[in-house]
Amino acid sequence: MQTDSATDVFQEHRPVLLGVAYRMLGRVADAEDVVQEAWLRWSAADRGQVREPRAYLVRVTTRLAIDRLRQVQTRRESYVGPWLPEPLATDLGATVADTAEHAVLTESVTLAVLVVMESLSPLERAVFVLREAFGYPYAEIAAVLDRGEAAVRQLAGRARRHVEERRPRFEVDPVRQRDLTERFLAAAAGGDLDGLLNLLADDARLVGDSGGKAKAPLRVIESADKVSRFVLGVIKGGIPDAGWEFLQLNGGIALLVRSGGKPDSLVQLDVADGRIQTVYIIRNPDKLASLGKN
Repeated sequence: MQTDSATDVFQEHRPVLLGVAYRMLGRVADAEDVVQEAWLRWSAADRGQVREPRAYLVRVTTRLAIDRLRQVQTRRESYVGPWLPEPLATDLGATVADTAEHAVLTESVTLAVLVVMESLSPLERAVFVLREAFGYPYAEIAAVLDRGEAAVRQLAGRARRHVEERRPRFEVDPVRQRDLTERFLAAAAGGDLDGLLNLLADDARLVGDSGGKAKAPLRVIESADKVSRFVLGVIKGGIPDAGWEFLQLNGGIALLVRSGGKPDSLVQLDVADGRIQTVYIIRNPDKLASLGKN
């Protein structure tokens, strides 16, 4: 601590702090607010008494995220239509060399897992994130949350069972996901109903998030036939001056549709057994705003 400035130390650990906060909150702006508050706490702290800066910063960030989550959960109760996390760029590149670690971090940030985690309590979610995504020992999590280790183990077990029971089947395979996304786009753009039906699992679902600020289904659409017909109806309606590009978001390939150069919709597919299981469509302009900067 004598040779590193407070800023240097904080910046070194900032990616982990942002990763914890985003997995807790599912919204980039909220996560960044939490990390900024953690910086203020860190800059005002007596750092000479801090033996392990990373542990200190993770503890502060997690507790702030729990407080923020309790606040935003009230807002989400009145959210119009299904809620999906705000898209997050996840091209980890060379920052995570270990393949196993990369896989764990990727899976813990997918839309499917984040949506399931919404039904966890704030404490359960914190334990799940620290344990399952970042591999923290139970003793360290107990210190972060100021809880007994036995209680933390119970929270972890309950959260893990909850997620496993409700998590949809999917494969984190960028090549297959990209291929099916391209074929999905081609079939939709070509008005090919049979083509879409061949790509979708029989019990496929479509989840749309507009927050009441754009057109999107207010309920989850279920079955390959209904999903296909909805998608073709949207395409038939037309998107003015449409364009699209592929992005690496939330651990997988996503299709960003632009209208007049501005983000209009984000489409991401969950894939398993070579078929599309879930179609996620985000149209809430607040959640697409950061993508307009790319």
